[in-house]
This record gives sequence, structure tokens and C-alpha cells, in this order.
Amino acid sequence: MENLNLPHPKQIDVAVPANLRCGKPQDEKVPRPADWGPVRRSYAGLLEIDPEWVAEHLAEVHVLDVRQPEELAEKLGQIATAQCVPLNELKDRLSEIPRDKPVIPVCHAGMRSGQATVILRDAGFSRVANLHGGMLLWQQMGLPVRRGTSPLAK
Repeated sequence: MENLNLPHPKQIDVAVPANLRCGKPQDEKVPRPADWGPVRRSYAGLLEIDPEWVAEHLAEVHVLDVRQPEELAEKLGQIATAQCVPLNELKDRLSEIPRDKPVIPVCHAGMRSGQATVILRDAGFSRVANLHGGMLLWQQMGLPVRRGTSPLAK
């Protein structure tokens, strides 16, 4: 390698120790798994949960649909118990989100709901996980949906 005359890698002093730790946090404290459901950390670092589990536990969680109201009437439909708070309104409407149940943000495919997950976590919601795959995966799995405009949409 020395014969290649390459410069010293810029981040080698950070990367090697991190690789030696094998992903363990520097403080050696491994995060505890959620005590309310089978959540996992995505590659983006967000907690997410599978649609099947959510469908089986709808009474125990609060589903938060962050799509625009006009999207609710489209072919993907919506989860019957979901509250609609569009992502662009979420920060101003945090007081409307109940804190007594885990919150599961959902959108078309998971991008906006991922952003909602971060907003909620930063606002102090400790039990929040993005719905893996969004409404696309929910529908592909044949899970129940309601068609038309939601009475919960505001």
C-alpha cells in the first residue's frame, strides 16, 4: 500500500476506532428495545414497525396519517382509525396528538412519515415508530382500508 503513494485517508482516525467498536455506542450503553411493540431501527436510524403488527393492534396505537387531505380519497385509501394531520401542519398541531398511546406516522411510502417520526421524537414523544412501507405496503399486504375522505381529517 505504501508503494501506491496515496495520501493518508482523512477520516481514518475516526473510522478505524468506530469499526473496532462494531457499532457499539461510545458510552457502551446499548439502546433498549421498545416495550410496546416490535420496532426496529432502519438504516436511516428511525424506529419503524411492520404493518401487520399495527393492523393487529390498532386499538393499542394511534395512527397518524401525514398525507394531504386530498390524498386520503385516492386509491390507497386510509387506515380507518387514523388521524389526519398533514406533515406541513404537524409542528403547529402537536397538541392534538395523544401521548397515551404509541404514535405510528404513515404516508404514501414512508418518507413524510419518517420526517414526522423525527418531529414527534424531537417534541418529546417517546413511543413513536414509522409505519414500514407506508400505505403502499399496507395495501399490497391486503390490510383493511377505508375509502373516501376521513371524518378525522381537519
